Amino acid sequence: MSKDPIALNDALASFDARWSPRVVTRVNDYDVRVAKAEGEHVWHVHEDTDEFFLVVDGELHISLREPAGERTVVLRPGSVFTVPRGTEHKPSAPKGASIMLFEPTGTSSVGDRHDEVPAHLDATTGHELGT
Repeated sequence: MSKDPIALNDALASFDARWSPRVVTRVNDYDVRVAKAEGEHVWHVHEDTDEFFLVVDGELHISLREPAGERTVVLRPGSVFTVPRGTEHKPSAPKGASIMLFEPTGTSSVGDRHDEVPAHLDATTGHELGT
């Protein structure tokens, strides 16, 4: 990890891959990741951790399957949302988005339970920035 400040815009400009998060720094046992999103992700669940989203640019939709039924939250630039652990969810960005995530180091981008992972998704625990 860098000992110098990291500009989020520069970090996001350093890669083009969609749904392929990059680790920009770590805080204790958590990764701070940035990703570019476009199209649909996959329905998935993180059994043991919440998942924090912050939209840097664009618009992110997160569909949730909750006990009361299915709903979708819409996040615009500067908006944050936390998906509670154990909640099945599917992010999507119909027009594209840049996002920041906070997740425990080693958390899979497709969760602990998920639908089949399509080819446009990177099933990863995060790539180091610059890779």
